[in-house]
Order: sequence, then C-alpha cells, then structure tokens
Amino acid sequence: MTTFVVDASVAIKWVIEEPGTIAALGLRRHRLLAPDLIVAECANILWKKVRRHELSREEATLAVRLLARAEIELAPMRRLLEPATKLALQLDHPAYDCTYLALAADQACRFVTADESLRRKLPPTALADRVLLLDQMHP
Repeated sequence: MTTFVVDASVAIKWVIEEPGTIAALGLRRHRLLAPDLIVAECANILWKKVRRHELSREEATLAVRLLARAEIELAPMRRLLEPATKLALQLDHPAYDCTYLALAADQACRFVTADESLRRKLPPTALADRVLLLDQMHP
C-alpha cells in the first residue's frame, strides 16, 4: 500500500462527480494523509458550489457527511506552519496549498492534486518530483 498526501481538489471528487472522479476514487485503496486544513477547504468548496447553484443544500450536506467518514489521516497544521510558509515564499504560491507540499516532504511521500497551477509553479527539483497531477494517476 502506497502513502499519498491528497488535497481538497482530490477529496471533493470522492463525493461530487466531476472530471477526475474515477482516478480520485482509485486513490482510496491507498493510505491517505492530509493536513487538517482539508476539512475547511472541502466545506468551502461545497459552499461555493451551492452559491453557484451547482449543488443543492441537501446535496452539500450529504457530501459533507460522506467526507467526514472518509479514510484519511489528518495531520495537525501547526507543525507544518514554518515549512509551508517557506515554500509559499519560495514559490510565490498560497501558503494553504503549500501545507500539503510540506506534509508530503515531511512524510517522504507523494502529493496528489488536481491543481495544475501549483504543479506548474514548481521548478524541476526533488519537490516537484513529489507532486503528481490527479490525471496522471491510473484508476
């Protein structure tokens, strides 16, 4: 079993069908980690989908309940604060995304995301090698 860090762009696909859902569901057979920030990020994504009339309130509530039961190990963000901030400054990218990168580096595993803009910002380094785009994953 492989260990991966996943972000909200992946987790939300477990409960909302959109491009990448099959690959995201395939990841669930592995050990999955995320900073506890993922909880707030998923809630925010669902809120936005309701605001945009892409989901009903009831669908969002059901999605939240399913996500709350997802097999994912949550890591406290406090210890990721410094490395995530350093990465954010280095990459000129939002620190909340960099918490996932910091966790992957800390756990010596790969980070899977559907966020192509983050992947593009990474210079060709060992850090970039840790990041996989969801569409590169095979279900």
